[in-house]
Amino acid sequence: MMQPIHRIGVIGAGAWGTALAKHMAGKGLQVRLWAYERDVVDAINQTHENRVFLPGVTLPPSLSATDSLAQVVSDCDGLLFVVPSHVARLVLQQLAPLLPPYMPVISATKGVEEETFQLMTQVMEDVLPATLHSKLMVLSGPSFAAEVSQGQPTALCLAGLEAPLVSAFQAALMTPALRVYADSDMIGVQLGGALKNVMALAAGVVDGLGLGHNARAALITRGLAEIVRLGHAMGADARTFYGLSGVGDLVLTCTGTLSRNHTVGMRLGKGEKLEAILGSMKAVAEGVRTAKAASGLAQRHGVEMPIVREINEVLFEGKSCRQAVADLMERDAKPEKGQA
Repeated sequence: MMQPIHRIGVIGAGAWGTALAKHMAGKGLQVRLWAYERDVVDAINQTHENRVFLPGVTLPPSLSATDSLAQVVSDCDGLLFVVPSHVARLVLQQLAPLLPPYMPVISATKGVEEETFQLMTQVMEDVLPATLHSKLMVLSGPSFAAEVSQGQPTALCLAGLEAPLVSAFQAALMTPALRVYADSDMIGVQLGGALKNVMALAAGVVDGLGLGHNARAALITRGLAEIVRLGHAMGADARTFYGLSGVGDLVLTCTGTLSRNHTVGMRLGKGEKLEAILGSMKAVAEGVRTAKAASGLAQRHGVEMPIVREINEVLFEGKSCRQAVADLMERDAKPEKGQA
């Protein structure tokens, strides 16, 4: 039986990383939070607030921040990795020589590497020592950072290959306000968490165009079908996508007003340009980058994903939102349980 977890390092002080760090520090764990931005580090240590990424939330005085990866890694029982997918490999390369041989690492990044189409744990396996590969885990599920930071009831899924290790971190994360379920399907949990952001962009477009609740419900349902098809082709358990990291996160991100990806889609549907939308945002909308990666994965595995295709054409090829919706609706008739 594993020893209880007492000391956690969190890599990435965006809204989600900060919310998780606050949650664990509030439980009494020793938590050190790494931020790339020096002003974020100073604000957390001096005012106990991440004014850039999680403003208005008071952080426990016991939560310390640093811009030194070595300090975060030092004397901790495990790491929570919460950096945007497009800089994950760079941060991991800096982190790799600092890690002890058997350090558990949990990925809470919901994205796919754009250039390689790799999931985050696959990037980790590329970069981190082989002794760590069996210690990798994934945390995902329907979880707006703002609500977690306020102590609102939330349920997540923690997946990993070593059941005793998953159980130890499951116990470390759980509180009366945060319930954590264990799983072993790391591919499915990561795909669900990443691809729901792409579907949230599309759902936002539907809402931005004012197409109604019927259209949004249809979009979510058919989006889930696309995710399941790709997951099956990549070796995931289809049941995973009907759980927290699949349909749970998909529904939240496609309907919740706190969703950055849904907001981007809404603004696209209302006629704004992508460059202007992204330029006005501090936080990362992972779905924009993941859309390209999802298209690449669909082609690699021979899976038809019409919603992914249309949102890519809207984002990167100048297609109008209304034309994309029309092209989805006017495709040949198909059986619901068919391929597309």
